[in-house]
Amino acid sequence: MKFTHFRLIMMTFVIMIFKHAQGQNNKEISVIPLPLEAKRTEGYFTLSAESRIYIDAQSSIESVNLFNNFLKKRYKIDALNLDQLSSEASVWVMLDSESEPEAYQLHVDQAKIEINGGEAGIFYAFQTLLQLIEEKEGRLQIPAIAIKDKPEFAYRGLMIDVSRHFRTLNEMKEIVDLMAHFKLNRLHWHLTDDQGWRLEIKKYPKLIEIAAWRDATIIGQYGNFKPFIYDGKKHGGYYTQEQAKELVRYAAERKITIIPEIELPGHSSAVLAAYPEYGSYKMKNGIPAQGMNVIKKENSTPYNNEISTSVPGFWGVHYNIFGPKEETFQFLEDVLTEVMEIFPSDYIHIGGDEVPKDQWITSEIAQEVIRKNKLKDEHELQSYFIKRIETFLNKNSRNLIGWDEILEGGLAPNATVMSWRGEAGGIAAAKMGHDVIMTPNSHMYIDHGQGKQADEPLFICCYLPLEKVYSYHPRPTDLTLEQQKHVLGVQANMWTEYVLSFAKMQYMIFPRLLALAEVAWMPKEKKDYDSFFTSRLPHRLAELEYQDVNFRIPEAKIEITEREGRKSIQMTSSVAGSKIYYTYDGHKADRTAQLYQGEFLMPTPREDQGPLTLKYIIVTPGNRESEMYSMVVE
Repeated sequence: MKFTHFRLIMMTFVIMIFKHAQGQNNKEISVIPLPLEAKRTEGYFTLSAESRIYIDAQSSIESVNLFNNFLKKRYKIDALNLDQLSSEASVWVMLDSESEPEAYQLHVDQAKIEINGGEAGIFYAFQTLLQLIEEKEGRLQIPAIAIKDKPEFAYRGLMIDVSRHFRTLNEMKEIVDLMAHFKLNRLHWHLTDDQGWRLEIKKYPKLIEIAAWRDATIIGQYGNFKPFIYDGKKHGGYYTQEQAKELVRYAAERKITIIPEIELPGHSSAVLAAYPEYGSYKMKNGIPAQGMNVIKKENSTPYNNEISTSVPGFWGVHYNIFGPKEETFQFLEDVLTEVMEIFPSDYIHIGGDEVPKDQWITSEIAQEVIRKNKLKDEHELQSYFIKRIETFLNKNSRNLIGWDEILEGGLAPNATVMSWRGEAGGIAAAKMGHDVIMTPNSHMYIDHGQGKQADEPLFICCYLPLEKVYSYHPRPTDLTLEQQKHVLGVQANMWTEYVLSFAKMQYMIFPRLLALAEVAWMPKEKKDYDSFFTSRLPHRLAELEYQDVNFRIPEAKIEITEREGRKSIQMTSSVAGSKIYYTYDGHKADRTAQLYQGEFLMPTPREDQGPLTLKYIIVTPGNRESEMYSMVVE
């Protein structure tokens, strides 16, 4: 029998009954991000190669195929075949043209699965199904459930910096797959910076011949060694235009839009190593102008009378920037024209951050532009520069995004601001009526450390644990409800100065990306970190381990209560099926230590001894071992 309008009405009615019945039920659902509304019912649907899928729109085929690909890879079962007769199907997929594009309804009972929603919503419904699958006695079972779901924010992003350390096309595809699985929909691709240019531009071949490669990279954290110590290894790489287009198509199939970033007018040392004629390198007396925060000559060769032709291999804010001259604007328009031919995104990111004005201060050309256009200073010159680029993008039906420094000197008329230096830039932009993406370094810079510096791989600075990422809410209370509508969403940033390998990139991204997924998808009032950590995260990390994704094993959740005058300890692993080995006698914890098998009582320390320290490690089902964690039990 065909999936009639009457059945659609009945399905909606069933889901509405459960609208307010979340609470404890949601804590039993291991889906990340947690659906907006969900209710478990009795029984399971058994999924097998004999299950047949009926779709009423060709646009759903991609989502079905990706679902089948995952089933084959993960569970080794053949594809679920499409069926033109709904009477023979047990999985029904109905495109709702009146639905919000990313919203969906999912109803599972013992006899069938029904999916109804927008085009992207149908894809997300399948991602939810994949997370609901339970493997029992060789059978794939999906619990009976009614779900009504949609995202809180339209923009749910992750930025990957491939300029500092290059990532292959296949590695980028792996990132896209995982983003899609957790319902993120924007990949901000940081393709250019001082340390490397990563995209083929046919009109300017030296960008991949020269700007894409550096001779060496500094060892250790920036500032550890003076002068710098270099590794002596050439590093670089680039994507051909066909490779970039391939990733764009791959991401689009997974409902992800790729936003390219071409840095200007700063962070341009790599470009200017290849094409110095577009720079603004004349310096006063051979040194930078005074009073600016720049990298000194001790560790670099500044553009003065002698033009450098090498890409720098050290980090920090470089003062080599584009010159505000007509040939530079022509160069940038040529580059952006080719970029727009590759990336169909409505947005083009132009950076705009960390632009020292030293070279403009001493540049006759820059000063003439200031006089001719009656600009107040070099900050207004930066605004003039960015407004010219925005005008070009707008003429080509594209919109400009920049980091919050683009506010300095006056914001371009139609620009969207990405607020990274806290929330202040985003708040200011939203109050001016501009759209905003919140990505504050306090909560969304996942190149920051996840534990004690001595116990973690090298990271840039600061401490950003999983719970702090989860705690973030992208709508500042300083904004009115009307102004909050300008907050399009939220993004986490993966900068890679200290991320040399793909394994380390995964380690830094996961599990914090899972916290980001709930920040971006769920309303603030629905979020619950305890539920996330104990009911959903363990299952998803076990799934990531099965897929051979590297991740940091989070500390266990530890509850301490009083019982019989002693401290009672309960420990919950962050990865389903893991073992915990612990000590409290001062010795390190390893696999020879006590195996946690349930709640236990700590000894009572002597008065002269002080509190005891609980030490433990977590060993996952795949035999991964965490760092040794410790806490004082008081």
